[in-house]
Amino acid sequence: MAEHLVKFDVAPEPVSVPTGTLLVEAARLAGIDISQPCGGQGRCGRCVTLVTEGTVRRRSALRLSAADVEQGYALACQSVIEGGLTVTVPPQEKIERRLTTDRTVGEVFVPANYDPLMAQTIRRFSLTLPPPTLADQTDDWGRLRTALRQQAGLGDVTASLGTLRQLGRALRSGEWEVTAIVDTAVSPSRLIDVLPATISADTPLWGAAIDIGTTTVTVWLVDLITGAVRAQVSDYNGQISRGEDVISRIVYASKDGADELRGLALETINGLIKTACARVKAQPGQIVKATVAGNSAMMHLFLGIPAESIRLSPFITAVNQLPALAARDIDLAVHPEATIDCLPGVASYVGADITAGALSSGVCDAEQETLFIDVGTNGEIVLGTREWLAACACSAGPAFEGAGVLDGMRATAGAIEEAWINGDTFEPTIRVIGGGQPRGLCGSGLISLLAELFLTGAIDKGGKLNMLLDIARIRQGEHGPEYVVAWASQTETGRDITITSVDIDNLLRAKAAIYAGFSVLADQVGVPLDAITEVLIGGSFGKYINVEKAVEIGLLPDMAWDRFKFLGNTSVKGAYLALLDKAARARVADIASRMTYIELSADNTFYEAFMAALFLPHTDLSRFPSVGVAAASKG
Repeated sequence: MAEHLVKFDVAPEPVSVPTGTLLVEAARLAGIDISQPCGGQGRCGRCVTLVTEGTVRRRSALRLSAADVEQGYALACQSVIEGGLTVTVPPQEKIERRLTTDRTVGEVFVPANYDPLMAQTIRRFSLTLPPPTLADQTDDWGRLRTALRQQAGLGDVTASLGTLRQLGRALRSGEWEVTAIVDTAVSPSRLIDVLPATISADTPLWGAAIDIGTTTVTVWLVDLITGAVRAQVSDYNGQISRGEDVISRIVYASKDGADELRGLALETINGLIKTACARVKAQPGQIVKATVAGNSAMMHLFLGIPAESIRLSPFITAVNQLPALAARDIDLAVHPEATIDCLPGVASYVGADITAGALSSGVCDAEQETLFIDVGTNGEIVLGTREWLAACACSAGPAFEGAGVLDGMRATAGAIEEAWINGDTFEPTIRVIGGGQPRGLCGSGLISLLAELFLTGAIDKGGKLNMLLDIARIRQGEHGPEYVVAWASQTETGRDITITSVDIDNLLRAKAAIYAGFSVLADQVGVPLDAITEVLIGGSFGKYINVEKAVEIGLLPDMAWDRFKFLGNTSVKGAYLALLDKAARARVADIASRMTYIELSADNTFYEAFMAALFLPHTDLSRFPSVGVAAASKG
């Protein structure tokens, strides 16, 4: 097969590739990372490059005009190399990366009456072994098992080859006084490590609760002895560059990208673990247990399990309930023998993040009909009581988490978290997290801004900006019509902060999907929305959104504000509870087993509800009586 030389303007050396290679693959060989937010499907147009010499065969030119193609622009994920090329790569979009956010870190209360001796499955035992003699030539492993049986009350115990390789050195280094760390959740119990010294009872024993979100990954570092959360860190999921939503990533994985996606997830998680440990002067290798929650696709991609069946009818996962794993088997950068407990999911689009969230939110204990909504890239919804639970899921996109929005960012210092617009001058007043000059817009700020633009008439019910208004803040920008929230002279970045028509469309689709999801679910189980006694909102930004504004745009149902409760990241909190207490872990399994999953794509009901909700606040205004009052008061 013929080889062709491809020169990239941002790479020091050209690369040689065979005929048929995609331009994006050649770029990767040259060390260039070209973002593919649609998973390489050619839908988003954001992997565009300029071919200045040579030609490519274009599988698709979606989002490129005839003039663009004539000038040499090509989608890197859809352009096949058949000859020598010289290529210009535009600057790639960068997602604001923050290892923690001001708005997800907070005090976590240890469950009342937490007793590690009763609740915890990872146990630490101080042992004194009789040293071997010529008269007692019991092998090291047999000697340790006898000590565990006699001094710790454990019956049979197993160990991996890696642990056995370290055993003799640890026993002798500790002069036969050692600390054994054992996983008692399995039968027989499993030896994790032997430390060559006895350790005081109050020395931390480290565990981690991990939530792998489509947009954001969160890690809580926990002392399993006291139950205290000692560090909380979070970051954007590195997989975003290969797909902003679940389907895009599954598609990318199916095109020989599975190993890359798994590596990106591990890179994110391992980086967070390292950061969390540094904060408490611990080492990642000291973490001996981790619980992991995430939606079904994220769990599959994290573990390298093929996920194609999740997006294909009848939408079946490869596995919903995983056995306990050892860290060495999945390359997690903790103790190699650490127990990794992946929490159970329910179905293709209701995963472990929702079973964990159902536990931590309390919907599983509700006496009356309660609605639980996890607002993230996917909108997962649970309706029920302690007697029954029904669930569904819809694709909301990453807009509410700050991704997929031109000036979006996570809820950290510098993010605009709320906005008010003067109905006469259309001038905004903003509130910035941490004070000072703004750097972007977080989810709560986007919801607030969208509501204000609508109520003041700057946008219509369909979200279209009113270009007839004679104000400087509404203008035609590089990405189409936009509203300037903050001028460059007022921002930390020295650039205007705007909300574009594309951003508004993304927000409308997100809010429409969520509203349609819970309204259809309520109809399916025969519970009117006004019969719901409480609405529990999960999600990393959900705790800080303004209820009034969320109702005004049609994201949440129009009901008394005191019926809403905002909980933050319920997935990681559920993982934390399961990490600490074997009874809580058993409850997660019980929740998964009794939750009824309703597939929204089974008929046209969800599509019709989604289309009706694509307007502000809704095509059926009788569902939002308070919004008419709010609009009248603004006028």
